[in-house]
This record gives sequence, C-alpha cells and structure tokens, in this order.
Amino acid sequence: MKRNQKGFSLIELLIVVAIILIIAAIAIPNLLRAQMAAHESSAVGTVRTIVTSEVTYQSTWGIGYALALTSLGGAAPCTASSTNACLIDNVIATGGPKSGYLIAAIGANTLNGITNTFGVSAYPVTPGSTGTRTFCSDESGVLRYNIAGAAMATPSDTGCQAFPSLQ
Repeated sequence: MKRNQKGFSLIELLIVVAIILIIAAIAIPNLLRAQMAAHESSAVGTVRTIVTSEVTYQSTWGIGYALALTSLGGAAPCTASSTNACLIDNVIATGGPKSGYLIAAIGANTLNGITNTFGVSAYPVTPGSTGTRTFCSDESGVLRYNIAGAAMATPSDTGCQAFPSLQ
C-alpha cells in the first residue's frame, strides 16, 4: 500500500526556520542603524525648530531670546505671551524625550532686560542605542555636533562652538 503524505517533514521545517533566522540576523542590525539615523534626523530638525523659534521670540517680544525652553511652548489651548510664546510643541518645550532625544535650551547674557545669547542642545536618551551624537546650536544658527553623544552641562553657546559644524 502506498501512503499519501501531506505536509512537511521535520527537516524541511528546520531548514526554513534556519533560513528565516539567518535573514533576521542580517536585517535587524540594519534596521537598528536606520532607526538611530531617523532619531538623529529628528533631533537635528528639533534643534533647527528651536533656533527659528528663538529668533521669532526675539523679534516678537523685544526682550531678547527666551531664558528657558518652556517660554517657547505652551499647553493647548495656548494664548501667546512672553512666558508661553506658543511657538513649539509642549513635548519639546518640556525637554522631551522626542524620538529618543532629550532637549535643553537656555538664554544667557541678559543686559538691561534683554537676553543676548542662547544655546540649545539635543542629546540621546541612551547613547549608542537611541542615537550616537549630541546636536547643538546658538544664536549664530550654525548646527554643530559632538560624536561623544553625551549631554552638555548647559547648552551654552561657548560650549557648542567647540564642536564641528554639521555639513
């Protein structure tokens, strides 16, 4: 009697599982690198947004740059003032995390009620996992990076100017 078998043998199933595991071993590191690159791109965009918001804040309120990052945001519904300018999302205004990065900004060099400088930085929540570089800028608008990925003590303009500019 001939037996009609349907289905797969154990060896065939093990070979298919092995092939899937090999493909996953190749694909997952590339996926993680792509995710980290996306987080860094988001951090760069956030720093640029804050620089633009600082310039808008300066020209709108006439008191220089914002002393704190929270002054650029505001909870919805937002009524614009010099303490809640409604220029950026409240997630950014409270320092994040946003896409694996924490954000910090501070105004400095206040003279006669006018804040003349500011610094902004975005640094990874988990260096090496959510991102590898710290990004910063100041009133010059030049975006800079630190390959160490460490948080800056304060996002001052003098600390940021020591880093190379982002091309």
